[in-house]
Amino acid sequence: MILAKIFTLSAALLFGVSSVSHAQVPTTWNNKQCAVVLTYDDAIDVDLDNVVPALDSLKLRGTFYLIGSSPVVARRLPEWRRAAQRGHELGNHALMHPCDGSLPGRSFVTSDTDLSKYTVSRAVSEIRTTNTLLNAIDGKTARTFAYPCGDLQIGGVKFYDQLKTDFVAARGVTDGLQTPTQVDLTNIDAYSINGQSAEYMLDLVKKAQQSHTLLVFLFHGVGGGHPLNVDLKAHRQLLRYLKAHEKDIWVAPMVEVAQKIKAAQLGASTSKPRE
Repeated sequence: MILAKIFTLSAALLFGVSSVSHAQVPTTWNNKQCAVVLTYDDAIDVDLDNVVPALDSLKLRGTFYLIGSSPVVARRLPEWRRAAQRGHELGNHALMHPCDGSLPGRSFVTSDTDLSKYTVSRAVSEIRTTNTLLNAIDGKTARTFAYPCGDLQIGGVKFYDQLKTDFVAARGVTDGLQTPTQVDLTNIDAYSINGQSAEYMLDLVKKAQQSHTLLVFLFHGVGGGHPLNVDLKAHRQLLRYLKAHEKDIWVAPMVEVAQKIKAAQLGASTSKPRE
């Protein structure tokens, strides 16, 4: 009798936990196995020449992190507006793309765009100015931010702390697959792609499917246009796989995925019993 009760209790716990985990994770990912976010940095010509047409042809949507001062933004503003109208997110990648020039390997940083020489107030002001510009392009107020060069601090101070109410979330540059509860919305992990094969990217997607996690790709050049580049054919293979498995993979702009994660994290925190 005692053994029967123990078995019944064990089975209830086993199946109960299993059903909760399998119910909660897919719900966060729009009732699918995982979420994949395609992000493209720096507002370069290939975004509009190669990427947007490729995404549109498969009815997939991505996030384009625009540098406010980029001449490609000014010169091709109507095209960015049309991209936003088709569901792509125009994210904020700061006004001047400032990076910390005091760090190793930063010889490309100029004195005008050296984050280590910024004040926090200047960084915050420039990022908010870029939000104003983006709002004038797409008419939207909800969007995400991407740290230029992945730099989080100025003089030891995290400047994004003053911007949390301006954005839904911020994307970083650290590799990682994460469950909804593991995601830090102030610094979302992303896999930077520079020369990796289609097989490498597809393997990441399959791992995300198996682990029910968030996978964020960080691209610069696609078929050229930037020193950090992915082959056009490899990028196309990734998109085709995502489209072929869209019943299992939620592909959406960062802002939509982040909003879902934010709601899930808020729900989890409010449901915890008080001590």
